[in-house]
Amino acid sequence: MTEANTFYITTPIYYPSGKLHIGNTYTTVLADAAARYHRLLGDDVYFLTGTDEHGLKIEQKAEKLNMTPQEYVDGMAEQIKALWKDLDISNDGFIRTTDEQHEAAIQKIFQRFLDQGDIYKGNYEGWYSVDDEEYFTESQLAEVYRDEDGNVTGGKAPSGHEVELVKEESYFFKMSKYSDWLMNYYEENPNFVEPNSRMNEMVKNFIKPGLEDLAVTRTAFEWGVQVPSDPKHVVYVWIDALSNYITALGYGSDNTELFDKFWPANVQLVGKEIVRFHTIYWPIMLHALGLPQPQKIFAHGWLTMRDGKMSKSKGNVVYPDTLAERYGVDAVRYYLLRAMPAGNDGLFTPEDFVAKLNYDLANDLGNLLNRTVAMINKYDDGIIPSLDLGTTEFDADLEQTAATVIENYNKYMGELHTSDALAEVWKLISRANKYIDETTPWTMAKDPEQANNLSDVMAHLAASLRVAAILLQPILTKTPKAIFEQLGLTESNLQIAGLSFNDLPTGGRVVEKGQPIFPRVDVEAEVAYIRDEMTGGTAPTKDDNKPEDLETKPEIEFDDFEKVDIRVAQIKEVTAVEKSNKLLRFKLDDGSKNGRTILSGMKKFYPEYEALVGKKIAFIANLKPRKMMGEYSEGMILSAEKDDQVTLTFLPDSIEPGADLG
Repeated sequence: MTEANTFYITTPIYYPSGKLHIGNTYTTVLADAAARYHRLLGDDVYFLTGTDEHGLKIEQKAEKLNMTPQEYVDGMAEQIKALWKDLDISNDGFIRTTDEQHEAAIQKIFQRFLDQGDIYKGNYEGWYSVDDEEYFTESQLAEVYRDEDGNVTGGKAPSGHEVELVKEESYFFKMSKYSDWLMNYYEENPNFVEPNSRMNEMVKNFIKPGLEDLAVTRTAFEWGVQVPSDPKHVVYVWIDALSNYITALGYGSDNTELFDKFWPANVQLVGKEIVRFHTIYWPIMLHALGLPQPQKIFAHGWLTMRDGKMSKSKGNVVYPDTLAERYGVDAVRYYLLRAMPAGNDGLFTPEDFVAKLNYDLANDLGNLLNRTVAMINKYDDGIIPSLDLGTTEFDADLEQTAATVIENYNKYMGELHTSDALAEVWKLISRANKYIDETTPWTMAKDPEQANNLSDVMAHLAASLRVAAILLQPILTKTPKAIFEQLGLTESNLQIAGLSFNDLPTGGRVVEKGQPIFPRVDVEAEVAYIRDEMTGGTAPTKDDNKPEDLETKPEIEFDDFEKVDIRVAQIKEVTAVEKSNKLLRFKLDDGSKNGRTILSGMKKFYPEYEALVGKKIAFIANLKPRKMMGEYSEGMILSAEKDDQVTLTFLPDSIEPGADLG
């Protein structure tokens, strides 16, 4: 018997300063899908998540609630564990930075850095955001406050949180010492960070300008791991939190069995806002400890709203437990892993959530199961017949579709591209629905000579559902079992490794009457419900925003509007226009053979413009080409503008390029 491959995957550890929303949840659901997938391949998996529980913000939160910091984080950790249980998260480990084993290991790690000359004591002065737990230089601030003499008195971090001037003694890690090593490592390991654009950002913005030494202790608060040789200092988040990925496995303790088995990690998932910490600080610290690097840092985008990033202050937060309680855990998991393109931002809208529930899950998958169960009962006395290949003229295409889907699905799941993997499964589901229309079983049933062919059609449908259910197991935790139960199929072999369309167990009895696995919902009512939940019941009514209250341009005739051709396109590439401070060059798939290029002044509003690749947007297709900076722009991308902020109009990924919005 050969030893199983190991697979170690981590999420960032979450800061328990408030309830986690659906955007926070994406990372953990993605990690869970990857862990489940690798278990179904027969791998030996360890999946880690947890909480980052130290720092000034926690100390202040606890004080406001008249609690000790430990009491506060204990309650928050239990709340987060309960959420993961509700979402069927199958983590093997849950680390808290207040764990005794972790704190002891951090002290050893810090002392080692100190002993080998990687850390020195100095004085720090800079702008600090309590909410972000991060220092900023004046040039990095998004907004600066000045007094009458022009002196800087404060400002806002890029996140929008307030900063304050901090002057204190601190220990510094010599990041600059390892700058050349890190650049060489990037060059020798081009797939270390995905998407590659994140690595390019780190090189451009932090390494090439000169990597600065990093303050790694604080003296302004006490809630943290004390430096053993200098107890007035507490170890700051960079060493404390980042090291969790190895201390959770026993590094720095007497029991390193898990560490020896699972390190280095196969995949470490992070959000794009913490890429710098995980792709600069973390690799350097591991190198200084003499430890191997993780195989991959996968930096995903944000699940955004129409008005930008989710924020309680904006009243646009969606909580996963709210959605799961009303629509089921599988609906939430499916949406998150289908709506988020790999590495890029996704857009949450109530309309898109309800559409995916009704069309993908209820119509496509649910209806296929209902029709199949009903027809096997009607035409084969409820017994799944044996599968013969190539009986009808449509069989070969369905069989080939299944084989291609299995191959592509495995490729995409191995790359953490769950949206693409699910799109493959839905190709099989759609093909099976079409197969029913092509073979017309109700017509075949009228001809006794077609009895064998009719039975084989039923077997092909059952085989398609079996393959789809097995492939959906990492994503949907309840639905695949329900499909197997309704089809009367054995659950003896649900492994994805070696999955074949041909391996349909026969003789199983389907249920007498299938139950909808995803009942359709009323679109208007459910969209209204989600919107109301997002705003805490304070959503404006129609009367709160009457058309006559809006300042609009002069009215036009309908015939004038009819002249405007508004279409859908997918962004294939975004580059900056040379010698322009404003323009970005968008290469679009507009449904045509050659696509088109549009120049748009979005550079200021999307500094990380590479992240726009893959988004669906609306554009005016029949605008006369205009020459800008020596290039022709073939249309206009639609955007919204308010308070000097411009936002592109992103569309659901279910809409095909070239679709007419007019």
